[in-house]
Formats: sequence, C-alpha cells, structure tokens
Amino acid sequence: MLKILKSISEFKKEVGVLSKDSTNPFFDSKYLDINQLLHHLEPILEKHNLLVLQPIQDGFVKSIIYHIESGENISSEIKLSDFTNPQHTGSAVTYFRRYTLQSLLGLQAEDDDGNKAGVDKSSIKKESEPSEWLNLFDKQGNKTSSFNAIEKAISEGKKITLQETRKKYKVSKDVVNQLKDNFNII
Repeated sequence: MLKILKSISEFKKEVGVLSKDSTNPFFDSKYLDINQLLHHLEPILEKHNLLVLQPIQDGFVKSIIYHIESGENISSEIKLSDFTNPQHTGSAVTYFRRYTLQSLLGLQAEDDDGNKAGVDKSSIKKESEPSEWLNLFDKQGNKTSSFNAIEKAISEGKKITLQETRKKYKVSKDVVNQLKDNFNII
C-alpha cells in the first residue's frame, strides 16, 4: 500500500485546486464536469504511475485507483438508487463518478461547499433558494396570493422574467408553461 500512497501524495502536490468549469442553470450552481476533470487529471495520474477505472458493479458506482507497477489499489463507491428512468440513472452515475473520484483523491475545488459537511443539508436554506412553490390556484380554484402578486406586477407594466420568478418561488414545468403562454414571461 506504500507505493500507491506515495504516488497519490506526489500527484496531489501537482494537481492543485481545480476550477468548477460547468454551470447547472436550473440550480444556478457551478460544478466540475466529469469529462473535463478526467481530461485534467489523467496525464498527471499517468505521470505518477496511477490508473483510474470507474466501473458500475453490483449497483455501486466505483472509482478505483491502481498503482500500475505494484498493482496496489484503493477505491471509493456509492450505491445507486433504483431508477426506472435511464436518464436519471445516467445523471446519478455521472454525479457519483465525479464525487467518488474527488473524494478518493481528496481533490480541492474552488467555491466548494464543504463547509456544510456534517450538517443536515435538509435544514440549510440558501438565501437564493426559494422555499415556497408558485401555485396559480388553490384547491378551491381561487388565485393564490403569489399569483396575484405576479399578475399585479405585470398589469403595472413591470417586466417579469422566469429567472426572477425562480429566485422567489419554486416553479413546476406546468406553471412555467402557463406563465409563458398567458403572460409572455420569458
């Protein structure tokens, strides 16, 4: 185990802090794209006689680092949920590949939200994260107060965008379509 640890230590000195290079527009957040991450890491790994494999085995996404000369390896894995939608499975695999690799190598990334580690994330509310759903109508079929506020602002000539609306409310696709169709919100 000594050779692989020494090689990873040398690798870490060379790799430095990584920049989050991609944006998730739905959550307005940045992340490391797995392909860009591997493109950056693989030449440095190779230089230090290390090889990364990321198989899916027995319902787990794994990242395994091998020391090419000694055959020593270390690994990290996360269990996949049972998705019926292949796109959800694919997204989870990509996400888990990125995070098992980052965790395994102890990689640092800019603007990392690691300061929230150990905290129940369900209890954390980001300032920009809306907590209230935008519903157009209540159960009785009456317009909701949030919808009335949007409708009033539009009638007063204020240009409201979907981006602004998403900053204030959680918005389903159905509501987005209705806002676009009825109020020309873009």
